[in-house]
Amino acid sequence: MFRPLSLIAVFSAALALSGCETTSNPDSLAQNDPYEPTNREVFAFNQGLDKHVARPVAVFYNHAVPAQARDAIHNMLANMDEPVTFANDVLQGEPKRAAQTLGRITFNTTLGIGGMFDIASKMGIPEHTEDFGQTLAVWGAGEGPFLVLPFVGPAPPRDAAGKVVDIFQDPFTYLRFDGWHTLNYARTGMGFVDLRARNVENLDQIERTSVDLYATQRSLYRQFRNSEIRNGAPDKTDLPDL
Repeated sequence: MFRPLSLIAVFSAALALSGCETTSNPDSLAQNDPYEPTNREVFAFNQGLDKHVARPVAVFYNHAVPAQARDAIHNMLANMDEPVTFANDVLQGEPKRAAQTLGRITFNTTLGIGGMFDIASKMGIPEHTEDFGQTLAVWGAGEGPFLVLPFVGPAPPRDAAGKVVDIFQDPFTYLRFDGWHTLNYARTGMGFVDLRARNVENLDQIERTSVDLYATQRSLYRQFRNSEIRNGAPDKTDLPDL
């Protein structure tokens, strides 16, 4: 039940932000960030939660849980996300990448013991991720105004909508068995912890070297998302016409 509730939270926060006062700062408009004052307040709230809750938990997790166990948990979480990647590979018309994802699901779930071990990568089947936000971009949908949502972080309308659709593309949304609630809670919680724990040093470095952490986060988020949409290919949009 947690995942549908998070869906409602995303929509509610996006709707509230869309009605907030916009900024007349030309730089903000140039960055497609018309709600920058509100976004900065939400960003500060999220940073407070990260400082007092998420980061300490992540640091404790890295020290308390052996690296091999952390890797096994990460691999299992990644394997559970593969069906969503497969669905979006298909929707994007990428048969080769869809076949790779299907191969990863098959080998990691069976030979990898439920995804604990990344056997597929050792067999030469590369890992990649896709979500419906990327699919919408491939279909030509624009990002929309930059938004930062409470507990979620950067979530422009295209990516927020993608998060919602991916919930319904996830087969675990529909599974019902004894303990399925516990599985969903554990998956969601461990997903947050795993992601934060694997990026403790990177995020600390970004915070230490950023003059304006909010602007840095906005820029890095867009660079990362654009790279994902291009499947890692170089950006050729601004190259000179020789």
